[in-house]
Amino acid sequence: MDEKNSKAREIAGFSFLVVFANDYTIDEHELKFMERLALEDNVVDEEEKRVLRDIFGRVKDEDLEKNVLEEIKAFRKKYNF
Repeated sequence: MDEKNSKAREIAGFSFLVVFANDYTIDEHELKFMERLALEDNVVDEEEKRVLRDIFGRVKDEDLEKNVLEEIKAFRKKYNF
C-alpha cells in the first residue's frame, strides 16, 4: 500500500462537509464521489476502507435509497470491507 496515494483524508473531509453537515444520509452522487476518490489509484487501501466503514456505519440503512444501499453493499463486498 502506498499511503501517499491514499484519499482517506479527502473522503473523511467530504463526508463531514457534505454528507453529515447536509442531511446525514448518502445520496447516489455523494456515494459515487467517495468511490471515485477511493479508486483514484485503482486500489482501496486499508485507511480508505476504515474511513468508508466509519461513514457507512454512521448512516441508517432505512434512510438510504434502495439503490444506494445496494451499491454500498456491493462496493464493500467487492473491496472486502
